[in-house]
Amino acid sequence: MNGEIIVETRDLTKIYGDGAEVRALDGVNIKVAQGEFVAVMGPSGSGKSTLLNMLGALDRPTSGQVLIRGQDLAKVRDLDAFRARTVGFVFQLHNLLPTLTARENVEVPMMGQPLSRSQRRRRAEELLSLVGMAGRANHLPNQLSGGERQRVAIARALANRPAIILADEPTGNLDSQSGVEIMALMRTLNRELGTTLIVVTHDHTVAHQTDRILMMRDGRIVHEHTVGTPLEEDLATFRRSGLGQAILAGDTVSLAGLSASEVAVLRRALERGGCPKFVGPGRFVGQLLAVVLQLWDTPGARGGLTPRWVCARM
Repeated sequence: MNGEIIVETRDLTKIYGDGAEVRALDGVNIKVAQGEFVAVMGPSGSGKSTLLNMLGALDRPTSGQVLIRGQDLAKVRDLDAFRARTVGFVFQLHNLLPTLTARENVEVPMMGQPLSRSQRRRRAEELLSLVGMAGRANHLPNQLSGGERQRVAIARALANRPAIILADEPTGNLDSQSGVEIMALMRTLNRELGTTLIVVTHDHTVAHQTDRILMMRDGRIVHEHTVGTPLEEDLATFRRSGLGQAILAGDTVSLAGLSASEVAVLRRALERGGCPKFVGPGRFVGQLLAVVLQLWDTPGARGGLTPRWVCARM
């Protein structure tokens, strides 16, 4: 992990209940560097939103530490002022004030900052332009689509140039196309502005647009995955599929339609998790496609294979 550590937790624990206790977080240790784009996934009740609340100083842990840029949140006296300066929030429900225009909503977090009215207005207009909403600055939330409202919410989160942006299911209430556009916007902000983002999501498509995925279960981080290229991710999916597991295990019953050399080719690809190399020019595409298409046409053997996986290599 390169760069300054922006977010760190040390043995972070949150327990609810006086009788039968519930460990919403159970000794969580994470580090997020400047400019990272991280997704947190897991089933309902795994502790995702609780972790986000702790990182955003919306709740206090039972034990352990949360450090933002090295500052222990337990030692921060004015958490409201800290949040305003350091953390930007994007929620599943945009939480825009219904009687304020898009521009006025973006100005709200700046009210407590040492800025003049004209400076707040100028900053809000710059941010709305950044998220593609310059032409809708004077519209009320009920005059905007769901995707447009979420764009305004992202602009508002950026208002005070926060160290991190925390997003809780930012595409959860959007149609698929709007969700794609919002994630593309967040990725652009991450790459072009170096914005550090932590996103809670249940959507694998959303998570795989980030740099790193933290999987939670029962209040713990149980797995961490660095997101690779589309080819690497597809091969990883193939490796986890029933067909991929059959190839790796040498299950001759499931692979009755394949020759030993074809199984060997795919096994090598799956074991490496990357693009298989072949001796001789032009053999990679021809051999891999021939094998995959044969697998695709084999009843019951498709597993996690998708048309995108095949067509992207034609």
